[in-house]
Amino acid sequence: MKRLFLQCSFIAVIAIFAANNAQAQDTLFKKLPTITVFSGTKVTNEVSKAFHSTFPDAENAVWYKADKNYLVRFISKDQTNRALFEKSGMLIYHIQYGNEANLPDDIHQLVKSKYSGYDITMVIYVNQEDRKIWVINVEDSKKLIVLRSEEGELEKMDTYNKM
Repeated sequence: MKRLFLQCSFIAVIAIFAANNAQAQDTLFKKLPTITVFSGTKVTNEVSKAFHSTFPDAENAVWYKADKNYLVRFISKDQTNRALFEKSGMLIYHIQYGNEANLPDDIHQLVKSKYSGYDITMVIYVNQEDRKIWVINVEDSKKLIVLRSEEGELEKMDTYNKM
């Protein structure tokens, strides 16, 4: 009974601390405007031309209107993709979801040299404003590690312990 009381007390203290900490942090964040997304959207000619010239092998494109921009979800080379275009046709960003086979050789070697006992379970490629960023999940039986690679550098972003 005493142990249960101590556990409940500990959880209550943590909850109070987290609530106070969350209130203190509220002032640090700006509230972003609400974005409304509509599916089944028709796109402008500029957006359509830009999409087809940028992604000529795209299949199963589904368009969404996201405020003043156009979001498209599509398949290319057996990978799921998302891209956001301005109404003028300018590409804002492109995200490609894949696996170990989709990782460039140099980044693959870098990851395997630093995390040799880990399996590469997922990769995400982000291209925005000429920045090419890879987010790589590696895991073993005890941990999941999220890595980030940009310009040949590899950075550990987060580590999660498996239960």
